[in-house]
Amino acid sequence: MPHDLRPRRATVALLWLVAAGAPGAAPAAPATPVASSALSASSALSALSAPSTLSTLTEQVRATEIAFAKTLADRDLAAFRRFLAADAVFVQDPPLRGPDAITAGWRGYFDGATAPFSWAPDTIAVLDSGRLALSSGPVLAPDGHRIGTFNSVWRHERDGHWRIVLDRGCPRCNCPPAAPAS
Repeated sequence: MPHDLRPRRATVALLWLVAAGAPGAAPAAPATPVASSALSASSALSALSAPSTLSTLTEQVRATEIAFAKTLADRDLAAFRRFLAADAVFVQDPPLRGPDAITAGWRGYFDGATAPFSWAPDTIAVLDSGRLALSSGPVLAPDGHRIGTFNSVWRHERDGHWRIVLDRGCPRCNCPPAAPAS
């Protein structure tokens, strides 16, 4: 490649990464290549280090987890499936690997008029890269009492959507109260 084209190709590559949802970049609508000279490499770099990015991403993950939980309340298995990454694993015995196995394994939870449980995030943590996030919170019986805890790992996909890659539910802890600190 001629030497004088390298900086231009590097700029176009950087702009592509920003448009495709590079780590730390604020997600947008589905990514498209950006090759406009109006957007400079310096403005692309500022987009990667925007101070509100982590708080914005945290709220996106919270909203995504709430929407994911709503699929069970709405009895909408097809919508549930759309939140699953192609390589998702729900950790149980045996693990459910991929959207087909996960939806088959969860199909029974979508039967009937009322959801057998619900969940909502109370903890969200996003990596500084903005590519992965953890959401966790209580799993509640229909009468509102806590029956467990969910832990989900979400990946920020190139299309701008968060999709679940790992999920593990844990039963409610029947542990003795912690001893008071001395």
